[in-house]
Amino acid sequence: MASGTLPAVAGGGEAAPAADAGGARADEEARALLPPSPSSSEEDLEERAYEATEKVIVSLADGPDTDDLEEGFATSPSPTQPPFSWRKLWLFTGPGFLMSIAFLDPGNLEGDLQAGAVAGDTLLWLLLWATAMGLLVQLLAARLGVATGRHLAELCRDEYPDWARRALWLMAEVAMVGADIQEVIGSAIAIKILSRGYLPLWAGVVITALDCFIFLSLENYGVRKLEAVFAILIATMAISFAWMFTDTKPNMKDLIIGILVPKLSSRTIRQAVGVVGCVIMPHNVFLHSALVQSRKIDPNKEHQVREALRYYSIESTIALAVSFMINLFVTTVFAKGFYGTKEAGNIGLENAGQYLQEKFGGGFFPILYIWGIGLLAAGQSSTITGTYAGQFIMGGFLNLKLKKWIRSLITRSFAIVPTIIVALFFDTSDSALDILNEWLNVLQSIQIPFALIPLITLVSKEQVMGVFKIGRNTQAVTWTVAALLITINGYLLLDFFSSEIKGLLSGSILCLAVLAYSSFVLYLILRGTELSNQIITTIRKSLS
Repeated sequence: MASGTLPAVAGGGEAAPAADAGGARADEEARALLPPSPSSSEEDLEERAYEATEKVIVSLADGPDTDDLEEGFATSPSPTQPPFSWRKLWLFTGPGFLMSIAFLDPGNLEGDLQAGAVAGDTLLWLLLWATAMGLLVQLLAARLGVATGRHLAELCRDEYPDWARRALWLMAEVAMVGADIQEVIGSAIAIKILSRGYLPLWAGVVITALDCFIFLSLENYGVRKLEAVFAILIATMAISFAWMFTDTKPNMKDLIIGILVPKLSSRTIRQAVGVVGCVIMPHNVFLHSALVQSRKIDPNKEHQVREALRYYSIESTIALAVSFMINLFVTTVFAKGFYGTKEAGNIGLENAGQYLQEKFGGGFFPILYIWGIGLLAAGQSSTITGTYAGQFIMGGFLNLKLKKWIRSLITRSFAIVPTIIVALFFDTSDSALDILNEWLNVLQSIQIPFALIPLITLVSKEQVMGVFKIGRNTQAVTWTVAALLITINGYLLLDFFSSEIKGLLSGSILCLAVLAYSSFVLYLILRGTELSNQIITTIRKSLS
């Protein structure tokens, strides 16, 4: 092929322009298959997750694009795909671990300890599959962010009309505030434990609010510095809960059976719903789609996107494997100590440390303080990621070009004021805090469709994703997972409200709220489909 080209070039000048024209056409065709990117003037007007100078530079392959993309998340092997590199994996490591914090926040730890105390090791299999479903959703979020160069909140701003966009923004903020209250309260409980009760809950809330700004200020010295702080906090959790796991000497046979053999009874259905329901945190979906943009990747170069997705998939899988092990440690410890006891139904986040101390004693280092250290690491890390997510949610939906410390202050204020009120009001009652946590879990469960449905909708659209849109098989799996999660959370809501709501007036208000809620969810699912167009046409005809 080369020998045939050389004489033509030497002979006078016809082949080279033809080759250039063919190459230009090939480049145009390749660009047409990629997601559309904003022009430089548009970029200057838009809020960005990370400025170009803040991004971590990763040396990616600069070869020609391949023509085929395998359905799903993994990129298809090709002759031009570079070999796996541990150094590149290290440079991409960070966003997945920040994302995994939502699987380890105090709300999740409370769900773990209650599942262990009430159901023993019988729900470990569900914890494993719930984590796998969470991984699927987070890989979708990462795929969206890498392939488009924009995060979920920014894309929602362009995808939906103003009224729907503002409703989605409001839902995302409510979900984030609900999660933040739990995270800050969890951190404040840990501070109370470690100070031997000297610092009350409200003081712990104030300390957590202030040190959140200190940690986030590390981002000014580079994204990798902030990621290193999270690595330390995750390692602290892993060591603390692994220490507890070793101290309590659980039955390994029961543990393995619990992971491999599915069991579910009517007595443990509420704990099972809680295990699955707290896996998907709405604000975490927005967060992960933004975090993956902290690496310098050109979304207009298909080979770079493919390679980035390859490493992000590996990193996210490792991160959630670590989070699964930590959750397993917590569940198993409380299963060993309290399964089948009269205390099992009374254990919550506030009194868990005291119950552990009474059951397992002191030892070389009192288990109460080991629990307190792990809980503090969970509370601090999840509070920081919550504030981080709030910046992206606000900036993306509203397109606010504000300095990051101002957005952090606004985001923190949304949650810190109600949290201090909560801490002052509930400081004297363990049962009151447990009731509050139930209401907050319900609040977050309500918001799940408003992050999950837009994510799946956008990642399935060729106009948004180009060749990186998910295929039909992956769409079927993800919609099935979404339907399962929404159904499970619907059961949780029905069970909760049937026991809490009494009276004709409150029941009527709840019915109207459920009708409005269901209508909005259906709108998000059907928007842009042929069925929705037919419904709109039918309504217009009936009104005309």
